Amino acid sequence: MTMPTTPAVRDDPAGRPRPLIRLNDFGAVTPPELGAWTPRRTVSVVVPAFRCDTLPLTLASLAAQSYPAHLMEVVVVDDGNTPALRLPEIVPERTRIIPSRPGGWGRAWACQTGADAAEGEVIHWLDADMVVFREQVEAQMRWHHLADYFTVLGRLKMVAAWDAGLSPAEVHAAVSAGETDKLFAPGSPGSPGSSGDPGRREGAAEPGGNVVDTWSGEYVERTRDLRDAGLDAFKVHVGATASLPAALLRSAGGMDTSLVLAEDTELGYRLAQAGAVFVADGESRSRHLGASTVMRREQEVKRHNWVFLGNRVPVYRWLRRHPARQWEVPYVEVVVTMGDASYEAVRATVDGFLRGSVADIRVTVVGPWPAAPGARRSPLDDPALDLRLVRELYAHEGRVRLAGSAGRTPFPIPFRLVCPPGWVPAPDCLHRLTRLADQEGYGLVSLALAETDGVVAARLERTAAFSRAWLVRGEEGPGGIEDLEDVVDATFGTLWLDGETWGLLPMEKADGAQGAAAGAERWRRKALRWKRRVRRLERRLDRTPMRRLRRVLRGGLSLRRVIGGRGNRARSESRTV
Repeated sequence: MTMPTTPAVRDDPAGRPRPLIRLNDFGAVTPPELGAWTPRRTVSVVVPAFRCDTLPLTLASLAAQSYPAHLMEVVVVDDGNTPALRLPEIVPERTRIIPSRPGGWGRAWACQTGADAAEGEVIHWLDADMVVFREQVEAQMRWHHLADYFTVLGRLKMVAAWDAGLSPAEVHAAVSAGETDKLFAPGSPGSPGSSGDPGRREGAAEPGGNVVDTWSGEYVERTRDLRDAGLDAFKVHVGATASLPAALLRSAGGMDTSLVLAEDTELGYRLAQAGAVFVADGESRSRHLGASTVMRREQEVKRHNWVFLGNRVPVYRWLRRHPARQWEVPYVEVVVTMGDASYEAVRATVDGFLRGSVADIRVTVVGPWPAAPGARRSPLDDPALDLRLVRELYAHEGRVRLAGSAGRTPFPIPFRLVCPPGWVPAPDCLHRLTRLADQEGYGLVSLALAETDGVVAARLERTAAFSRAWLVRGEEGPGGIEDLEDVVDATFGTLWLDGETWGLLPMEKADGAQGAAAGAERWRRKALRWKRRVRRLERRLDRTPMRRLRRVLRGGLSLRRVIGGRGNRARSESRTV
């Protein structure tokens, strides 16, 4: 499909544009220069805090922000501190402390508490061990005036060490003057050893200096501020300095409050499925006081997080190598609408996907499922017989659900394959389709199956693409499904393929094809058995006396010594070879 050189823009009743952004390339959307625009939207800076002595420094830096004070509030969430937190002397005008709501604990729990209490149109997360530059909030907020589906990330760097005598007044003065960087330069008030007791240090200085970058910062640079990150942009979502519209957060389901680590990445994944575009703004800068947990205990963090992320983020395929596991969030939802199809047709399609090479699926069979038997009926002449047979067959299959409708989206599942009953996939059909979609970033891949009055087709839909299309098009958008697919084509791309070529066959042909495939598989297994047998014979030959003798000679021993040492046994072995 031909892409326009600049993104089209759709009207928004609220007055904000809706740019058509290809994958994550937001480069054609230009934010205003800092200080040269008029902000309108409100923002709530949510700061979760637990046992953090640096909170006064964080609030002092927020008090010096360039964003209009009447449009910004700060919500500090006390996550169970003893004694309870109290506001320090230097804080933004509209700052309040609220307790984390009962029933849970941890950063995700506190962040969601703050988001629920926030009054701003935009939520800006900020950790309580941060010092932010003067334009931190303004730089991010200018993007939120351009669209309602941007998630903006600031440029975060780590301060390896700082002086315990650094005061909120010094931070406020430096940030107000635009000299935040000087706080942690050698010889500055905030650098270790410049004044006060230098004993409190978080981490140690790196060879490159006291302020060091993170791996996510390096990734941002490689991908042109995430413009080239494509489908992977969510992986660097860091909640320590990120902002997003409150409505987008709600549509993604909010924070997963059951997580105490990895909550940022997991939320980033769901935001991507909700249609978000991730923007890394280099002018939104901040300093994290001390090394992060990941930097200090990397292997332990990975050991913990990979289990939780593997269960919730299906696009991390390398975390799902078990061939038959079921996960909390499947990789693909397969939708089969029964309609007036026979039990045999539905079973052929559903069973075909269940035995495929991609086991990480959920199959939704849509139909008007009858209630439990009531009045007397003829079991063989029952008009709902096929429905009852399908329900009985799959009622206790963990990967199949029976539903009255599929719903508009399978969120947070990344893919949905809609397939008519009576069509059977080859074992690798689903794997090939999802791999193609990921390699090229397609939002919709359609398979032409047959042509009668119209084209019978199956559809592989990317959840993120259709979510983005709904955000761009809006509920009030013109046209029907064709108009929605036009937006998907413009933002992710669409493709038509031949169903038979890609392994989706009518059940009448599939039986013969599966028989041939089974025969080929039997020959493959037989060839492997012969290959293993040849290897065993080669190992036996390698143990013969002559080969052993040659290896000894290559080791530097003389033939006379070898034969002399072994006597008649060596000579008899030589004659038998």
